[in-house]
Amino acid sequence: MTETRLRTWTHSAAYALAAVFIGALALQNLRYGFYPLFYLASMMATVLFVGLIYTLISRRQQLSAPGHLIILSLLNAGLVISSLTLEAPGISHWAMPLLVLNLTILPLRRGLGLSALLVATVSISLLFRHPFADAMISSSGLGLMLAVVGLYIWGYDYMAQSAQNLSTTDPITGAHNARFLDETLQKEISRAIATGHPLSVASIGLSHAEEIRDLHGKAGLQNLLKNMTERLFETIRTGDTLYTINESEFFLILPFTPEEGVRVIAERIRRNLIEHDWPEVGKISVSLGCTTRGNGDTSTYSLRSRATNAMEEANTRGANSAWFSPGEPVKA
Repeated sequence: MTETRLRTWTHSAAYALAAVFIGALALQNLRYGFYPLFYLASMMATVLFVGLIYTLISRRQQLSAPGHLIILSLLNAGLVISSLTLEAPGISHWAMPLLVLNLTILPLRRGLGLSALLVATVSISLLFRHPFADAMISSSGLGLMLAVVGLYIWGYDYMAQSAQNLSTTDPITGAHNARFLDETLQKEISRAIATGHPLSVASIGLSHAEEIRDLHGKAGLQNLLKNMTERLFETIRTGDTLYTINESEFFLILPFTPEEGVRVIAERIRRNLIEHDWPEVGKISVSLGCTTRGNGDTSTYSLRSRATNAMEEANTRGANSAWFSPGEPVKA
């Protein structure tokens, strides 16, 4: 399940459960004749239902949907105004589902900010309208709930981010792995087609990797790859992305880079790698193949294969060389 789909289901469930809870409060207040609270709960339940519909409509843009902040701000503002104007016992308890809703749907910082404002306002209202001891008990309960839910959401976000990093990052080198390469490259191709900006890629191969493994062991080869990655990170520009393909190859995505630029970058990388004295291994040999997106390059396969073929061509022409393979020129 993708993150977008997961958030759609989570947000839908949160809105639906909150609407059921508030709707039950509306019926309960209608039964006992608390009509102002009945109207308030009915309006809140309606807004929650609108939030559910909005979630379903914007399910494909769920990660960037701005309407959630507006919907939740209206709910929080309505409860704050009601707590300041209505003489209704127990209305502060209505803040509890809103706290959970804020932190579940909004990004953590926005959710905490909105929830903290709600708790502070309701607490002030309680201090003016109720005995001090009762007000402190209710306010402490709201504050404790905010802290517990906030810590839980923070822990969940941290674990989710860690899992995502593990799934897209090579554990040895720290660069992105091949699983993440095609997704990012396709996005860059689409952006280059839409904007008309150039896009280049480069494939970097370590020569004699098997011999290095035989001489220095697997740990020695892994240390070399890790050190090479650190060196490459120092060489490439901000915005360029580096990927580890296997135990002897790297791949670079270079947005907004024409043919002349990728040739210069490839030569700079080649010199930095072959002229450096690597711990335990000493000097190394590398082959680089690079290319720029052509008019027919609408998928990742053509760019990746052309860069790989260029790297192999560089290898056949001699160690420590770079080769550029042109694609079909982009039509203006």
